[in-house]
Amino acid sequence: MDGIICLIESQRKTALEHFRFGDSARISRRAHILILLDRGWSYRQIMDAMLCGSDLVADVKRCFLENGLESALGIIQPGNLEPELTETVCHWVVEYTPQDFGYFRTRWSCEILSEILQEQKIAACTGETVHRWMHRLGFVWRRPRPVVGPSDPFYPDKMRQIRRLLRHLPTNEIAVFQDEVDINLNPKIGSQWMARGLQAEVETPGNNQKLYLSGSLIWTTGTLLVSEPQQRRNSDLFLAHLDDLRRRLRGYSKIHVICDNASFHKSKNVWRYLENWRRRIQIHFLPAYSPETNPIERVWWHLHETITRNHRCKTMEELASLAMEWLRYNNNYYADMRNTFALAA
Repeated sequence: MDGIICLIESQRKTALEHFRFGDSARISRRAHILILLDRGWSYRQIMDAMLCGSDLVADVKRCFLENGLESALGIIQPGNLEPELTETVCHWVVEYTPQDFGYFRTRWSCEILSEILQEQKIAACTGETVHRWMHRLGFVWRRPRPVVGPSDPFYPDKMRQIRRLLRHLPTNEIAVFQDEVDINLNPKIGSQWMARGLQAEVETPGNNQKLYLSGSLIWTTGTLLVSEPQQRRNSDLFLAHLDDLRRRLRGYSKIHVICDNASFHKSKNVWRYLENWRRRIQIHFLPAYSPETNPIERVWWHLHETITRNHRCKTMEELASLAMEWLRYNNNYYADMRNTFALAA
């Protein structure tokens, strides 16, 4: 009959002990299935009696036939992994991708690791077994952090110059870190609490709309200055913000604007503007490919985390109003986001 396996007396006794006296409900359940398979029950009979699916029954049978009783029960023994196997699995996951072994997949899965281990005759195991190994080895399944690949060869020199500027800033001059951020009517999706077994839904408008904000973080106080949002991220947005800085920081003879290397920060219109206002405004560029060096990036991260992620605004006007209100409310609470240049304070 389909699904029949044969347990020896010691295996049958061990399975009964786990079924009757085991502390783990999962192991007891698998032991019960193993016992019923040994007694000749069919998949359909076990599924009806245990209220389970065929996948679980098939997994218990497969694990037993391939790796023995402990694998079928799902018991993890401390000595199951040999040092050589541990080193091999860790090295593959950290240093390589499945493409290095001839697969199309860009990320490791337990099934692929299982296949490669068997192909290279290192270990005969299932994907479920590899899954348990990965947890034992300290690996977790989560999203990686994106980082910019290229690096600026003049990074040390540029950072040294900016630190020197901040350290020796005259009292009648001021330095600000400037950047732009986009606000999308299509909400950014983020994790949230939800009932187990139910997936929360975030409604999207379908046709996305965008607005762009230009802001500056005052280095000495941590105060944020944000200009009115505009529909395009270009030189006009940047120049409107520079005009806003001139008006709002009238008490300082010179404003040092520290910004990234966006092309519209270096356009002909910007250079003509700076030529006219060279006594009031001076631009300093951060190292290329280094967004982490701009403290205002942390402000934008908090804006997305608090306002735009999973938002329920129906119109762009509602979302922009909510974002601007939040920025005004938190206007003087960004001093802790200047840690990138803390040594210059």
